[in-house]
Parts: sequence; C-alpha cells; structure tokens
Amino acid sequence: MNSQNQSASGSPLQTSREEAPEDQSSTHVTHVREDVAMAGRCANVHLPTGRTCTLPARHPGSCNFVGPEETENAAVH
Repeated sequence: MNSQNQSASGSPLQTSREEAPEDQSSTHVTHVREDVAMAGRCANVHLPTGRTCTLPARHPGSCNFVGPEETENAAVH
C-alpha cells in the first residue's frame, strides 16, 4: 500500500517531511559530560572510546577527544 496521499487529479501529494527535510543537527543526539561542560569545555563524549573533547565550548571544527586523565584535569579548571 502506498503511504502517500492522492490529490484530486490522482497524483501523489508530498508530505511535509518530504517537502522540507529535517535539519539533521537538531536531531543529532550528543552525549556530554556535565562536569566538563560546567568548566566551559565542549564535553562531547565519543561513545565508542569513552574519550571526551576538552576544547572550549562551541569551538570551530572537529572535536579533539582526550583520555580520562586529561579530561579530569579539564573538569576542575
């Protein structure tokens, strides 16, 4: 069965989801370490490795993920 609605002429109508694709950035789920974020850092967590980005919050470009010891230092400063 076709999930698209039919217009009076018999041609399929597009749904609003098809007309305007969702902004992917608004639906992207991130995991953040709150203690690191409270220190003004990005704090995004790379889930496969558990490493955390300690660059300043809202930094340009890609994250720089570091290990637990460096993350703890960033969280207290």
